[in-house]
Amino acid sequence: MKIFNYRLIIFILSIIFGVVLSIPSLLQTDSGKKISLGLDLQGGLHMLLGVNTHEAVSSKIKTIATSVKYFSDDEELLIDGLSINEDSVTFTVLDADEIPKMDEMLKQIKGLDISKEELKYTLKLTSEDIAKTKDLAVDQAVETIRNRLDQFGLSEPSVLRQGEEAIVVELPGIKTVEDEKAARELISKPANLELMAVDEERADQVNTMTSSQAAAYGNVILEDTNNPNIKYLVKEIPILNGSQVIDAQVAFDQSNQAIINFTLNSTGARIFGEFTGKSVGKRLAVVLDGKVYSAPNIRERIGGGSGQISGGFTVAEAGNVAIALRSGALPATVNLLEKRSVGPSLGADSIRSSTIALVSGFFIVFVFMIIYYRRAGVISNVALIANVFIIIAVMAMFGATLTLPGMAGIVLTIGMAVDSNVIITERIREALHEGASIAKAVEDGYSNAIRAIVDSNITTLLAAMILYAYGTGPIKGFAITISIGILTSMLTAILGTHGMYEALLPKITRDKNLNKWFGVK
Repeated sequence: MKIFNYRLIIFILSIIFGVVLSIPSLLQTDSGKKISLGLDLQGGLHMLLGVNTHEAVSSKIKTIATSVKYFSDDEELLIDGLSINEDSVTFTVLDADEIPKMDEMLKQIKGLDISKEELKYTLKLTSEDIAKTKDLAVDQAVETIRNRLDQFGLSEPSVLRQGEEAIVVELPGIKTVEDEKAARELISKPANLELMAVDEERADQVNTMTSSQAAAYGNVILEDTNNPNIKYLVKEIPILNGSQVIDAQVAFDQSNQAIINFTLNSTGARIFGEFTGKSVGKRLAVVLDGKVYSAPNIRERIGGGSGQISGGFTVAEAGNVAIALRSGALPATVNLLEKRSVGPSLGADSIRSSTIALVSGFFIVFVFMIIYYRRAGVISNVALIANVFIIIAVMAMFGATLTLPGMAGIVLTIGMAVDSNVIITERIREALHEGASIAKAVEDGYSNAIRAIVDSNITTLLAAMILYAYGTGPIKGFAITISIGILTSMLTAILGTHGMYEALLPKITRDKNLNKWFGVK
């Protein structure tokens, strides 16, 4: 009988795959794909954030008002009294003949509850659209925060939704107070960019005007970002907002001060060009998160869809704002509900403790199998070692993050892998006791054991899939490790050991010492 068989060849290739792809993770080399350590193993920051979803509804109301204003200006429809109330937009169409045009435009905006009294319109969101907007706001916040952290350069950040309005953020590798502060500011910055027209007629009254008086004219009062004593009276409905920004980069002005150059999409560029063309000689306020960063005079039509924000930024501040603008504004502000820091020393203790548990469990199982099953135990241990290498290799290949529960999953997988080998060996021993030949006992042992092994592993795999689908954070890590371990243990225990027995069968048959090979007395 040939020494090499297809089972043994597949097993050898699997071992080579496991060892080669495990080396970068085990030796922490500079090159190659490696397993990333989770928050509990290398230290970092854990935060629970709450999303103020009602702000997303208010923002959508404001966007509807902007759409109405742009459409009426573009189609030269005469409207009056366009204003934003708490949960609605109101305006009056001055010419009854233009009602059909306005109705046709409003039909294109989904989720609107439109009420009309003669020429006066009141626009509200339907209850279904409000619920949808709130739900979407949380999903958008998760994606926006994840994009910001990726661009910030943090390794393996975890951003997951929890419940209806909460987000869990885990940042492994945050070790200093400065890093923590920068990360928190980047996460919480709304980055809500708005270009708003200054009310030139009443601008000189801004210091004596109250907010309610400004609202009566459809205006709001905003402070200068550097000097709160300087105030601006701007139109409440913005010309453009950050949703039209497609790029933002840090640059430097003539005095070597950091500024931010931004670029608008095609729609934003057209609106910006038309507005600046009609507003030569007037001021345009560049507003970021409710603060006016600059309010330059418009000297000529600005085409090309680009602009800049200047406001005494440091280079680091400008970089963070540019990242926030590129990744998109948060649809609603977020509040820090809970913060927990894990120090690097605590992470090192976790690694040391879990490594001791892993090595101890591995050693005890290793020794037991040799003592009880003799050379069959050695064959099982070879499969066990291969199993660990393949698990590490697969996790490294997919860039998985290893957490403390994941380490527990590896320890548990060792027991499960050995369990499969114990079932197979016991079936072989039973066949030998019944007087079967060694070759027949090996084949019967695998055919009788495989059904029990597959059934038990499939039920465990289904449980792991449910844990991954409904679990969060560490539970997902545990589920991933267990799932990989189940699949690799079936490869090594069923295919690998069978291939080794086939290769060694001539030697076992010649030897005829069943006690030495299978622990059979």
